[in-house]
Amino acid sequence: MKRIAIGLISLLFVGAALAQAPTRVRGTIIALKGDVLEVKDRGGKTVELHLAPDAQIVTPKKVGADEFKEGSYVGVTSMAGPGGKLVAKRVHALGPQVPQMHGDWDSIPNSKMTNANIAGIAKAGSGSELTMKYKDGEQKILTDAHTEYYNFDKGSREDLKPGAHIFTGAQNKDGKLVTGRIVVSKGGVNPPQ
Repeated sequence: MKRIAIGLISLLFVGAALAQAPTRVRGTIIALKGDVLEVKDRGGKTVELHLAPDAQIVTPKKVGADEFKEGSYVGVTSMAGPGGKLVAKRVHALGPQVPQMHGDWDSIPNSKMTNANIAGIAKAGSGSELTMKYKDGEQKILTDAHTEYYNFDKGSREDLKPGAHIFTGAQNKDGKLVTGRIVVSKGGVNPPQ
């Protein structure tokens, strides 16, 4: 009986955690109607995103590696390279509200995402080795000549134009996907997440 109770409690915690996990939405804007953004996702399905009253809209811009120093809080999209070492495809700035993590990612097939502070930068071949520290551990990720670096500028609802590409992590609230932050393409630069 005790095992059943512990199992049920565990299921409740897992269920609550899954219910709170954001839904990642990537796609192309169809239209903005009031506070509802219609998006065609990568699978061709139309998704309605409800903008929170204080929703932030940001636009990505490409920057140089020198914009990121030890202590910078970043997201790194990486893939296994020769010998199994992770090689960064994209490095982008993160805000403090983004949770630390390391795990599978879906922006590039078979990629990983590491949200962490850069604890160290060491020269490695033609690039660098980033030591990424997050609450559950550490990863060493190589950068090379193909690694892209991104930061963000403040955008506005005027940037939410049909045809623009977006990325967001939305919460399911009462059957609606609600978002407080959207990254939208601008000047030919798409969201790096």
